[in-house]
Amino acid sequence: MSVHEAFRRLAGQLETTVLGQSQLVERLLMALLADGHLLVEGLPGLAKTRAIRMLAAMIEADFHRIQFTPDLLPADLTGSEVFRPGDGSFHFERGPLFHHVLLADEINRAPAKVQSALLEAMGERQVTIGQTTYPLPGLFLVMATQNPIEHEGTYPLPEAQLDRFLLHVRVGYPDAGTERDILRLAREEARSGLDAGGSDSTAPVLSQEQVFAARREVLDLYISPDLEDYIVALVAATRSPERWGDELAGTVLYGASPRGAIALERCARARAWLAGRDYVSPDDIQSVAPDVLRHRIVPSWEARAEGASADAVIAALVERVPVP
Repeated sequence: MSVHEAFRRLAGQLETTVLGQSQLVERLLMALLADGHLLVEGLPGLAKTRAIRMLAAMIEADFHRIQFTPDLLPADLTGSEVFRPGDGSFHFERGPLFHHVLLADEINRAPAKVQSALLEAMGERQVTIGQTTYPLPGLFLVMATQNPIEHEGTYPLPEAQLDRFLLHVRVGYPDAGTERDILRLAREEARSGLDAGGSDSTAPVLSQEQVFAARREVLDLYISPDLEDYIVALVAATRSPERWGDELAGTVLYGASPRGAIALERCARARAWLAGRDYVSPDDIQSVAPDVLRHRIVPSWEARAEGASADAVIAALVERVPVP
């Protein structure tokens, strides 16, 4: 079985266990292939935790979930030095950050120090305790969630830290037909869980070596120089949107950084690879642009007052920046 066929099998199994969230499943696989992290925004009960847990179980990876709360400390993520009275030495006990797949649940409920500890690990792929630096696993994927309806007692992520995330995905309610399927799936899982004593029988589909091989194949995909110019033009347009329409003047305080262009290219490559193509198309770029750019654009106060959002600006730019 080829690496691509193994990923198709993985995607199929995720689709059958995470119903009604096909976009979230696709974005999770894209983040895995692009070696990035994703921020997921949605109401409770929309299978966010289920999706990342099932992915970790299917790729032969260690999974850990951290519930972010206001009293959380950075050491609760990174680990800390523990004193051994027997020999008078200190021993480093590794924290949850040293798992392969990490769910940072309600990340905006923790204070800035804790957020910084996580985002530093995401960016540098290492943890420093005192004068010693500890590398994180080669496979390291963070999915952070935040609840859009709870604002009291939260600490919104600064825009500079949001830029660390490859994707910002928004998930919504499933349709009525899918919700009926969810009822049946939950009933079947409850019945089988009772029969099996509640054990998890999910078998890994992918090894870590296959994930790394897939990442190399994604980087080898062909992208034309014209499409590279298109990516650069699209990202540059977020910094000067007034060039693409008078109504866009004054809507953006800060546009996407070069990191946004890198993320846009990586995600477009991953989408093309998942579709079974060996080249990137304009549709790949346009499809991932909202999730790649929405957290990298800071709308002006005037735009916010008028109800304009980053998504509206991105949609206008995708429509107006010419495709080569």
